[in-house]
Amino acid sequence: MTDSTTASTPDIEISRRRLLGTVGAAGAVGLALGATGGALVHSAATDPSPGAPGAAGSLSSLGATAVAFEGDHQAGITTPLQAKGHVLAFDLAPGAGRTEAAALMRRWSDTARRLMAGQTAPTEDSGIALDAGPSSLTVTFGFGHSFFERTGLTARRPAALDPLPDFSSDRLDAQRSNGDLWVQIGANDGLVAFHALRALQKDAGEAARVRWQMNGFNRSPGATASPMTARNLMGQIDGTGNPKPADPDFDKRIFVPAAGPGPAGHAWMGGGSYAVVRRIRMLLDDWDKQSQAQQEQVIGRKKSDGAPLSGGGETTPLALDKLGPDGKPVIPSNAHARISAPAQNGGAAMLRRPFSFHDGIAPDGTPDAGLLFICWQADPLRGFVPVQRKLDRGDALSAFIRHESSGLYAVPPGPRAGEYVGQRLLEG
Repeated sequence: MTDSTTASTPDIEISRRRLLGTVGAAGAVGLALGATGGALVHSAATDPSPGAPGAAGSLSSLGATAVAFEGDHQAGITTPLQAKGHVLAFDLAPGAGRTEAAALMRRWSDTARRLMAGQTAPTEDSGIALDAGPSSLTVTFGFGHSFFERTGLTARRPAALDPLPDFSSDRLDAQRSNGDLWVQIGANDGLVAFHALRALQKDAGEAARVRWQMNGFNRSPGATASPMTARNLMGQIDGTGNPKPADPDFDKRIFVPAAGPGPAGHAWMGGGSYAVVRRIRMLLDDWDKQSQAQQEQVIGRKKSDGAPLSGGGETTPLALDKLGPDGKPVIPSNAHARISAPAQNGGAAMLRRPFSFHDGIAPDGTPDAGLLFICWQADPLRGFVPVQRKLDRGDALSAFIRHESSGLYAVPPGPRAGEYVGQRLLEG
């Protein structure tokens, strides 16, 4: 099919705006995500139930929700998990440098700003998402280590972006790792997410080419009777110990302080964060051969509700010193929950915001499935690295997973009105 519909066609632009305006007239509601100045979420729903159909001629509450592009931090970090996601990296084309990178980031930011507001793309629009609202679409941009060499900005590359160390359990595919530019797309509708992916790919033009792309999913909003922590493809509740925006030290752990650290030339990262991205394949056939009791010993938590084996509910703190009748720790010494606990890692913490993936069945009949692990922190040397080092040395879960790709990206702060992402770096 050809893209025969363009953003300059009046009835297309009016159609989406009319749809949004119809539900907006019912009374828009703004909800701030935590106390961190994160993205503002607008919901034009009159029916409070998640995903409930709207009145005739209006969008459902699920489709009408929009996330602001501007803000102290980029959207897609503290934004609630979306049902669909695309994660991809680009390399700048041979000969492209700082000028081309700045023009590309300006185009990408313009497109993301419009699509996240439920509008059509600024250039030729494929028409994929014409009938939908923004559906909580977020687009997040980051820069890899190699980006700074390609653009002549190595003096402004922060030390926190130094390459991650090697881990003994890594089985990394270099072609699916790293990259000059990183893009994360999330939405609660698959067509809206793909529409953004397609628009950004076309915007890249001659300036950059896709290095790798991965597609993910999560449980859809409203699929459970009440909101709950997501499960991964092993069936485990995943994300219980995540830092919360209401925590007094949340900003300190997740976002780079405005005043540093580092020389003044690195101030462009103030309010930004660092994303570690890992494609972790789960050896599901091996996992499924374990009894539920064995799986719980590996994780250190109950499969039914995520409660620690030491007792209580999902959010009950781990009682790491509790012993069983046999005199052994109730939470095994090599349990994943024990080894990754902040208390076992000098308080190291990161905000995990993953997607699951399934890329078909391998020739040997095993599912190519697992976790697109994405974690956020103010400094990966104090967040991801120390935790992964400990997991690498003795995590019982290591026998059932395989780290197949990896990337680390500096994610600048959110743009101001009229600004593009990374402008403070590229024009500073």
